[in-house]
Order: sequence, then structure tokens, then C-alpha cells
Amino acid sequence: MAKTAKKAAKKPAAKKPAAKKAAKPAAQKKKPPPKAAAKSAKASSTNTGRFTLYGSMTSGPTYTVGLMLSLCRYPFSYIHVNLREGQHKLPDYLVKNRYGQVPALRDGQTYYVQSAAILEHLAESLGKFDGKSAFEKHRIREWLFWQWDKLALPIFRLRARARGFRQFGDEVRNMYDTEAKAALSVLDHELGKNEWILGKRPTIADVGCFAVIRYLAEANIDLSPYPNVLAWKKRFEALPGFGTPEQILPMESRLL
Repeated sequence: MAKTAKKAAKKPAAKKPAAKKAAKPAAQKKKPPPKAAAKSAKASSTNTGRFTLYGSMTSGPTYTVGLMLSLCRYPFSYIHVNLREGQHKLPDYLVKNRYGQVPALRDGQTYYVQSAAILEHLAESLGKFDGKSAFEKHRIREWLFWQWDKLALPIFRLRARARGFRQFGDEVRNMYDTEAKAALSVLDHELGKNEWILGKRPTIADVGCFAVIRYLAEANIDLSPYPNVLAWKKRFEALPGFGTPEQILPMESRLL
């Protein structure tokens, strides 16, 4: 009986190794966070080198793309294309943009051109400022086409005249002025219905139109007769990531 009691007393001591084994899984649980941090850092590094924008700080279409990237909080390298020296017509640039215009956006190994098309690509690939349905995407595309046909053309022509890049008489100037104000009336009417062009949230339709409206003063057009556009402009400028051309686009090339 005494020997049996001694054996029974020794059994609890034999369980101590099991306690050590239970501590090992707890130590292993602490390892994933460093791996997750490394993965996050790797993703951040990949995003940093993803985009390269080719353009000019004085170019409205270049600003359109730079503004979109800034609003999406995506860093990008920037290559200044000297338009006065004709760099946009040189063979090495025409490989990137067949039309000999700015901007051009390199995304990975692919080049995208025409600012409205670039906006659509960024909205779809980044999942920001895009339409939530096929119908919304169609409406956005309608506004982008209208913007360049009716809004941007007269405003940018008047701006170019004021800057001395284009020369035409007062008759043509009055024609463009009338067309610009007609387009602003259409936009003002639409913005009288909602805070944003397509409703309750901003999309690339707003990005595209704002990047034109921003140059009204340089085109000598007063925005005060269009209160809805004026209020929308202020809301847009309050968006996180917003910046002016001077804040977003450098005068010289910048590599990340």
C-alpha cells in the first residue's frame, strides 16, 4: 500500500513536460505580425513604382490625370515633356503616345493615352471614383465625351489665346465664349439636382469636369453666374487628396 501511494504521488510531476508543450503554440502566434508587416511594405513598394506620368504642368489634360492619382492617394513618377521644344513629337515619345500629345501614363509595362480614357482605366483598376453599375459607367462615359466636346474645347481655346499660344479674332473669341457659357449652363442645371454630377458621390465625371473648370479664370470667364457649379467646385476642392496643378505636377521630372 505504501508503494502504491508513492507511485500515485509521483504522477502529477510527470505532467510538467505537457505544460511546456502548451507554451510553444503561444510563442508561435507572435510570428505572423512581422510577416504581415513585410507583406504590407512589399505592396507599398510595388505601388510606389507602378505609375509614371508623362506631361506638362501647364497642360489641362496632364492635370486631369495627376489630379486623379492624387485623389486616389497613389504616388507616381513624373517625366516632364517640353512642349515648346517639341519633345512630344520626337520618336522616343511617339512610341508612348502615338498622337504626339500629353499626357501619357505608364502603368506597369503598358502606356495609356487620352486623359478621359486614362480616367476610366484608373477608376476601373483602382476601384475608385468609378460607377457602381453598368448603367452608371455608361452615364460617366457620356459626361466624359460631353466634357471634351462642349466644355473643354472652348475653355481651353480661350485660355490658349489669353496665354498667346493661339491667335484668332474677336469674332471667334465671342463664339468660343458663347459655347463655353452654354456648356456651363448645362452643368449648372445638372448640379442643381445633386451634389455631384451623378448623384451623392464624386466620380471621374466630376474629376474630368473639374480639371476643365479650374482654368475658367485663365480663359477670362466669370463663374459667379453659375451658383451650382461654384458650390460644386468648393466641395470638390475639399476632397482628401485634392491639389492644384502647382501642388501636384512639378516643373521638372521627378522619379520615385
